[in-house]
Amino acid sequence: MLPREAMEPEAETNGHAHTGAEPISKATSELNNLLQIIAGTSSVIENIWEGTDGSEKYLAMLRASIERAEKVTAELAHYAGGCEKKTLFNPGMAGFAKTKNAPDSGTPRQNILVVDDEEMALTLVKRTLSEAGFHVVTAQSGFDCLDIFRRRPHSFDLVLLDLTMPFMNGEETFTRLHEIRPDVPVVLCTGFIDQERLNRMLRAGLSGFLRKPIAPNEIVGHVRSILEGARFMGTGVPSGISAAI
Repeated sequence: MLPREAMEPEAETNGHAHTGAEPISKATSELNNLLQIIAGTSSVIENIWEGTDGSEKYLAMLRASIERAEKVTAELAHYAGGCEKKTLFNPGMAGFAKTKNAPDSGTPRQNILVVDDEEMALTLVKRTLSEAGFHVVTAQSGFDCLDIFRRRPHSFDLVLLDLTMPFMNGEETFTRLHEIRPDVPVVLCTGFIDQERLNRMLRAGLSGFLRKPIAPNEIVGHVRSILEGARFMGTGVPSGISAAI
């Protein structure tokens, strides 16, 4: 039998992070990505089956199961030292992001670049935002994102960016986007991120953070809030630590 020290991860002095936190953070991110897909798919199915006999009972069971799974992954994120908040915004945006279901401002159709290496998640987010009246362009990697953005950097009103992607992660992609156009609003939408890393990105000008899974109507509401904030401020956000919603 292995000694107890070999079986249990050693806690660090901050009482939050553990030597076994990295695999837990990766598992948490993947679980949240899967829950995002399940939640998005269930929303589509709900629209199709609305009014069908017996459908509400099973859809309610599915929603309850998703909520339970969310709580489990939130506990895993806490153990791994990740951000525990569901939503965080840069202070410059916080005043315009208090309403999760912000109404359509009636402005002309706006362009959003959505970046995620998970094809199913990308498809669902594109559908959700397109149905809400946005024009959506998608990219499955940081390289694709930068290639698209460089061609017409002032055509996009907002970039919705995943963090965990191969070859070039979301943080590096965000840095390069700001090198091309410093005032572009960028919102990180990911399943897991270390709080210190998130704070660093917010100080660098990240507009906000949405932790997966997030309901389709909440995605639309938060995106509208960020866009409204950018419109009132001119565009872009100042540096600083975020405010929680």
